[in-house]
Amino acid sequence: MRRFWPSWRLVRRFSTLAAAPVAILDAGCGSGRDARAFRERGYAVTAIEPSPPLARLAEMHAGLPVEVKRFQAIDWCERFDGIWACASLLHVPLAELPAVLQRLTRALRPAGVLYVSFKDGAGERDSDGRHFTDLNETALAELLDGVPELMLMELWTTADRRSWREAEQWLNALLRLTPLG
Repeated sequence: MRRFWPSWRLVRRFSTLAAAPVAILDAGCGSGRDARAFRERGYAVTAIEPSPPLARLAEMHAGLPVEVKRFQAIDWCERFDGIWACASLLHVPLAELPAVLQRLTRALRPAGVLYVSFKDGAGERDSDGRHFTDLNETALAELLDGVPELMLMELWTTADRRSWREAEQWLNALLRLTPLG
């Protein structure tokens, strides 16, 4: 596993795996940093964010509309070549993650790519009024057992890029939609 992968390299790796032309969903786009990076690279970006204040911030930063939408409300079918869920699914309760992954899987076109990242750990916790679901490799594998359409392509950990949290680790995974059969 890689110990560090700067986000620009991750965006590039993710982008090369998605089929062209690339329609990307930035699922839980936060401030819009990554949605902007994809848009500037010429991709068709759809961005969603469950927090209305963050969605407004992302619209200003990314220069594109951001729909206020929870993961549990995603209802697209075969619309995206790639889904980018960077540090966002970790706010979904563990009991709801299988259904959310199924929704994301349905939103992918054949051979689509899904990127996810979670704090490397085990269990659920609340911090400063926010919910977190931490996953380690074993927990992620168990979660993916419930979504056989997704094949794990790559798995690695990275250190948190914020200097005051560099001891924290992130679990990153690239998944591909594969036909069952």
